Amino acid sequence: MRNILITVMMLIVVAVMFNTIIAQDNTGTKARIENQGTTANTTIGNLQP
Repeated sequence: MRNILITVMMLIVVAVMFNTIIAQDNTGTKARIENQGTTANTTIGNLQP
């Protein structure tokens, strides 16, 4: 029973960490990757042949 409780608590901690680090709207890793991708696309689009 104790092992199950520890496992469930660890899963909850991982889910909370994912939401606060990766999936946060403005400052999360996902938002940073999207911003860098947009910047790269704009830079590439502005290149002159």
